[in-house]
Amino acid sequence: MVKSMTGYGRARETLHQRDITVEVRSVNNRFLDCTVKMPRAYVFAEDAVKARVRAAVSRGKVDVFVTIDASAADVSVVTVNQPLARGYYQALTQLKSMFSLEGDVTPMTLAKLPDVLTVTKAEEDLETVAADICQVLDKALAAYNDMRAVEGRRLAEDIAGRLVTIETAVGRVERQSPQTVSAYRERLEKKMREVLASTTIDEGRILTEAAIFADKVAVDEETVRLRSHVAQLRSMLEAQRPTGKDMDFLMQEFNRECNTIGSKCNDLAVTQDVVAMKAEVEKIREQVQNIE
Repeated sequence: MVKSMTGYGRARETLHQRDITVEVRSVNNRFLDCTVKMPRAYVFAEDAVKARVRAAVSRGKVDVFVTIDASAADVSVVTVNQPLARGYYQALTQLKSMFSLEGDVTPMTLAKLPDVLTVTKAEEDLETVAADICQVLDKALAAYNDMRAVEGRRLAEDIAGRLVTIETAVGRVERQSPQTVSAYRERLEKKMREVLASTTIDEGRILTEAAIFADKVAVDEETVRLRSHVAQLRSMLEAQRPTGKDMDFLMQEFNRECNTIGSKCNDLAVTQDVVAMKAEVEKIREQVQNIE
């Protein structure tokens, strides 16, 4: 299935009290270039995110944006510094006895003293967090790939229509080519007779040489290769793998065959068909630049 390199996908989900949003967007690029932007506290998951993207995308400039609201998942842990609290208690009791003071040493009294209670944030399970981010990423990638597939179908339909135009032009060139060769041979024979009129040369030799040179303007090989390229490109449009790079190379071959036909033939009708084919090839080449 043909996919465009341009696409966008977004997913949002709350997992383990974390609100996770992932956006994926991409533009054309010769190779895969993935950039991940996420809160600094979660950069440990960046490699896992890139691995998921590499599994889903073969080329393109891909940007992944991860937003995480973990306020609901913040869990604080209160710990008691028992040796310090015991020391405070003993010191306060000693002061009370020493100066005959009234009042009791309560937990609230000890809690207000420095460093008796320590509040820390509970440690996160990094593997669980990374798995949650990747789970939301997978949904974003699914939406992203759906969008690329829709655009890819449009590109494939456009290219398929242009291939029909090229194939039709190739047919006209094939029908016209024998006439072009024959006309060229006749002109060449006439010219050779005029030039060699004052010399003695075998008539058969003139015909043979004219036929050899006339054969050089035949475009049978080029039209056969063009038809082969058309068939190859159609197969690529139906392939279940990324074929954008292969298509890009094949378009160079299309262009080469068109140029060769144009250089061989000086027939006006063939020239017009070559111009039309090259125009379609260029339009296909532009479309191929968008295909993964």
